[in-house]
Amino acid sequence: MAQLLIVYHSRTGGARQMAQAAAAGARDEAETVLKTADQATPEDLLAADGYIFCAPENLAAISGLMKEFFDRCYYPVLGKIEGRPYAQMICAGSDGENAARQTARIATGWRLKEVQSPLIICTHAQTPEAILAEKTIPQNQLDECRDIGAALGAGLALGVF
Repeated sequence: MAQLLIVYHSRTGGARQMAQAAAAGARDEAETVLKTADQATPEDLLAADGYIFCAPENLAAISGLMKEFFDRCYYPVLGKIEGRPYAQMICAGSDGENAARQTARIATGWRLKEVQSPLIICTHAQTPEAILAEKTIPQNQLDECRDIGAALGAGLALGVF
């Protein structure tokens, strides 16, 4: 059975909810492994057939723990996962574009195949209190995350990527 690895980091819950929704959508289609960025390893990347990366945007970049995951895993898998499909989801307070570009550049270095445009969910958190507050992602946006998981899982299961 094809395996989808979903790696995420979340400080205030938004990206966690997004990753969990994607995992729920994928589980009926493919073996699905959901791991936090600090727990995911190069071995997890090597074992998977495709990926979803999900992170918050912090200060116009992916979160530090997500960047640390990429830093830690980049060279051990370089040249070993080329051509595998990936998608990404960003939880942002206002924009999210730079975090999406940053993840896409890393995926390009790995020679992964983007099979879905980045999904950026904006929480509109603009004050220190709102930025630090626990997030609740609306159901219609979680449904979009679920759809990405289901589509990537189904594509892996059918061998279309």
